[in-house]
Amino acid sequence: MPRQKKYPDELLDRGARMVADSGRPIAHVARDLGIHHETLRKWVRKAEVDVGVRKDLLSTEEREELKALRGEVRELRRANDILKSASAFFAAELDPRRTK
Repeated sequence: MPRQKKYPDELLDRGARMVADSGRPIAHVARDLGIHHETLRKWVRKAEVDVGVRKDLLSTEEREELKALRGEVRELRRANDILKSASAFFAAELDPRRTK
């Protein structure tokens, strides 16, 4: 279960917009809004990636897709392990002289 967020998304969105629009330092905007400057810095960075300003990080959509693909790979590996075990079991049933 994900942990509860300390700051609402609306507040962080507003802070990221304020940083982008005003050009003020992140620390000053964070102090004005009463949030931690590192939290706002991460949110600004995420907003820059989602808009396309930064190309060095994954966007929110890409992160969600990567998470889904990793889950799918995990399930496929699990299914492969089950199938390998089942095939070894049935092979042993068909040929009792076969060693594992």
